[in-house]
Amino acid sequence: MRKTVLMAGLVLWSATLMAQAQPAPTQNANTRFEQLGPMLPTPNTFRTAAGAPGKDYFQNRADYDIKVELDDANQKIIGSETVTYHNNSTDELRFIWLQLDQNLFAKGSIGSVTRTGGVNESGMSFAQLQNLTSVRERSSQQASDKYGYKITSVKDAKSGNALKYTINQTMMRIDLPTPLKPGASYSFNVDWNYFVTEYYGRSGMEFFAKDGNYNYFIAHWFPRLCAYNDVNGWQNKQFLGQGEFTLIFGNYKVAITAPSDHVVGATGECQNYKQVLSATQQKRMAQAATSKTPVIIVSQAEAEAAEKAKPGDTKGKKTWIFDAKNVRDFAFASSRKFIWDAMQTDVYGDGHKIWSMSFYSKEGNPLWGQYSTRVVEHTLKSYGNRTIKYPYPVAISCHGTPGGGMEYPMISFNGGRPEADGTYSEQTKAGMIGVIIHEVGHNFFPMIVNSDERQWTWMDEGLNTFCQYLAEKEWDYNFPSRRGEPQYIVDYMKSDKAVLSPIMTSSDNVISLGPNAYAKPATALNILRETVMGRELFDYAFKEYARRWAFKSPEPADFFRTLEDASGVDLDWFWKGWFYGVEPVDQDLVEVDWFQVDSGDPVATKAAAKAEAQRRAGTVSKQRDAATQAESVVAKDSSMRDFYNSYDPYAVTDTDKKKYQDYLATLSESERSALEKTAGTNFYTLSLKNKGGVPMPVIIRMEFEDGTDSVARFPAEIWRFNDVSIKKVIATSKKVKQWTLDPYQEIADIDADNNSFPRVSQPTRFQLFRQQQRSGAQSQNPMQQRRSNQPPATQGSSKN
Repeated sequence: MRKTVLMAGLVLWSATLMAQAQPAPTQNANTRFEQLGPMLPTPNTFRTAAGAPGKDYFQNRADYDIKVELDDANQKIIGSETVTYHNNSTDELRFIWLQLDQNLFAKGSIGSVTRTGGVNESGMSFAQLQNLTSVRERSSQQASDKYGYKITSVKDAKSGNALKYTINQTMMRIDLPTPLKPGASYSFNVDWNYFVTEYYGRSGMEFFAKDGNYNYFIAHWFPRLCAYNDVNGWQNKQFLGQGEFTLIFGNYKVAITAPSDHVVGATGECQNYKQVLSATQQKRMAQAATSKTPVIIVSQAEAEAAEKAKPGDTKGKKTWIFDAKNVRDFAFASSRKFIWDAMQTDVYGDGHKIWSMSFYSKEGNPLWGQYSTRVVEHTLKSYGNRTIKYPYPVAISCHGTPGGGMEYPMISFNGGRPEADGTYSEQTKAGMIGVIIHEVGHNFFPMIVNSDERQWTWMDEGLNTFCQYLAEKEWDYNFPSRRGEPQYIVDYMKSDKAVLSPIMTSSDNVISLGPNAYAKPATALNILRETVMGRELFDYAFKEYARRWAFKSPEPADFFRTLEDASGVDLDWFWKGWFYGVEPVDQDLVEVDWFQVDSGDPVATKAAAKAEAQRRAGTVSKQRDAATQAESVVAKDSSMRDFYNSYDPYAVTDTDKKKYQDYLATLSESERSALEKTAGTNFYTLSLKNKGGVPMPVIIRMEFEDGTDSVARFPAEIWRFNDVSIKKVIATSKKVKQWTLDPYQEIADIDADNNSFPRVSQPTRFQLFRQQQRSGAQSQNPMQQRRSNQPPATQGSSKN
């Protein structure tokens, strides 16, 4: 409904609105826009208030010289390492801690005995039953103490004397013979072995019953130094399986002995291709070194010939030697089934060439041969442009199990497998490309920007998922990304708070790790980039974070402070809402009141009054009585009429005009100007509620009566005086017929039904169906359906 504001109050209009915006002192309990303050650690000489490394920042290093053999006949790893540990801290160290992550699979490990769950009383699928059975079988295997590390020797590298050590689940403490002084180094040797587990998502082996061979994906396979830093001292949290790894940088020399018919890919550069590759394969490598498209190094035909052998066949061994500089970890893959393609390209156009490679068995084709290596190169380019240029000489994608993926420096294990007939769904293709981007992208977070994964999953997974979302769009504008857009996180944000964890939760304690540590922080960063900060400010600040912390170990406060420091945008309210809390976003456009200024001009005011009187007179009774109005007494008998039967109260008189002119004469020049400018202006007062709790920018679309529209944007600080309900005046020259909050789905609002005024009802559709069995054709992917529908003569020559 339109309302009028008397002209006498016009000159006080701005001041009045300002006064109304200020809440009474008793209402001002809103702390959402106060600084994080004590929630962040106090800045010091190690980490500054700006979010940068301080003048006393340090990080210790560990250099490794490792010799390892893959026993294919027994699916076993046998290794020996010499580790040189560099104490760059200001502290004297009497002992050092190593991680023994394979002990996750040992009998009675804390990770296995603390898993929870129960039988579903309402029933279960055969797949669930089989999973429970496999868990029982694995437990039985663990009871035999088959899995986990067997440490056979821990010695001083110089003297050869045995060192005292203590194993606590997945951690091992080595007591040093003398305290390690600041700036000093110490070398020691460790010998170990363990049986390789089935691939469980991070590492292991996959068995192919058809040919009797294994693909090995070997990671967290050697005793590795824990991190020691200014924040936690030793980061020796147990490995429970969910929180990943906290590691330090170092140089690696690794000699991997495998069956002679195996192909090995690993972190780092291979130092002896001449000894492990055939002359033909070396020629292909030389061709790949100058090619802009992938070149086959080991062909599918060669791999199929090799896989005719079985584990344990006596065909000799080969040792592959790899060198990796300044990496935080080392992993490798080995199989006689591997196809291998590669190309070395100038990714950034700066003359520095990088190898992009893929290793995959025939079960991955045709998808892997067509896409994997090209996606690797694209990922390096996309991420490098947003952070820092990729500093390593090679990036590898290995085809792991059908789904999932895992990352290590320069090498990743990725899922995505077509059907046995070579067809695949669009979802399978997109899933494979997406997981390769994600896992190769982890080279930047956390392999270069070395965050603490055991403590803060979001610092690598969330930032990486955000960059993955951007890289996917750069790969294909219509890429079906699963995470990044605010609308994709709405269902999670709607969940019961009892099953939600703040993003700022230790990795092993997070409920629903995927939505919490991957999707929600990725969405938050996208909102910062698109809505809160804008692309220019965000991109600069994000790149500055990567530059500051490349090859260093940031904490959450370093990320928060850097983004604010480099952008000049106060984001403490955003970190509170999105990272420290579990409240959702739910803005409610409760009501819109329409005002126009009553200028006092009798021509305008009486015309408006007449139109309103006519509108009010248009009742149903008046409409129905119109047909008999000539039968009224006054209509029939003119003697019953008087002055008022012809009087028009809405006619403008000379007296009205003079009174208006006299009023104008009392106004100053500035007051007259203000009066003229507001002529015909519509003032709309929007009543808004923050029902969800998280304050966010208010974005409102106005659809005008003439068919045009406009969008008004107000920063989140609009809620700073009252984070529950506010009023906002919007002035327009056009009349608005429809108002819509968050029209482009920017803020992850969980209830779109209260975002419109007047309310717009959305239909809920239902289907009519007959119960029927799912046919074979319905279960086929579109490629298979197309083949089924083609005439037999053309099926054999169809292209995919």
